[in-house]
Amino acid sequence: MAKAKKSAVSAKRRTAPHLRRAGARKPEAVASNSLVRLLGILDLFTPTAPAWSTDALIRSRAMSRSSGYRYIKALNDVGLLAAVSNGYYILGPRIIELDRQIRQCDPMYVAGGPVLKQLAAATKHSALMCALFRDSVLCIREELTPDSPPNVFTRGQRRPLFQGAASKIILPYLRPHQLRSLYAKHAKTIATAGLGPDWASFRAALAKIRRDGYVMTVGEFNPGVVGISAPIFNRTGHILGSIGITCDEENFNRRGLDRIAAFVIKAAKQVTERISVIRGGTDRPPRAVG
Repeated sequence: MAKAKKSAVSAKRRTAPHLRRAGARKPEAVASNSLVRLLGILDLFTPTAPAWSTDALIRSRAMSRSSGYRYIKALNDVGLLAAVSNGYYILGPRIIELDRQIRQCDPMYVAGGPVLKQLAAATKHSALMCALFRDSVLCIREELTPDSPPNVFTRGQRRPLFQGAASKIILPYLRPHQLRSLYAKHAKTIATAGLGPDWASFRAALAKIRRDGYVMTVGEFNPGVVGISAPIFNRTGHILGSIGITCDEENFNRRGLDRIAAFVIKAAKQVTERISVIRGGTDRPPRAVG
């Protein structure tokens, strides 16, 4: 008995260093990484590359062929990819179904619809609503006017947190530790964006934005496009995103800035109030930023 116990201990001593050297991971960590790799395949499909062959998908993600075939089959089975011909795939119809569901369920989308229409009617400019999404903002809804700029920011597009009014208005309302993390990673980008060459200047610029209650930018993301945005919050005061107007610079009368800014700020407050009575998880703090 003692000999068997000693043998088991010896085996454990031999095995443990080997596992440590191999960087053994917990099963849930492996599963999570596999899921990220699987869903990352969807990011490859763009307007310039709408169709991909099986081999190209596998090469682009440096996957083994067995993993690649398994991932592609799984995405195809649930409708996130659709096979077309000769081993090529495009984005699948399930995405369209999910888009319909999110239009019906997303609190910001639902709350912002009537307000966007009112804002566009009052200002005669296209109105947009954007949500904070990691280290970026995502346009989730728009109300476009006939003279809307051809390169206007529209639903489904993302932009960095430091370019354009829809993004910059969010920054002052992030938590201090999030801002410190962002500044540590993006100090040069922040300086280029006109938000200050150092930490003190950055904080001062954000304080001014808070006092103003809105941000106006011209051509920061799309050339010749004016943006004016104000912040949207959840019931507990956490920043969710922004609402604002956009137009061609040549169609914007700067003498009317105060009037339009007032409309934008009012619209932001209305969306915030409407969100506060919708049950849907927006009371939680925003996801990690920085």
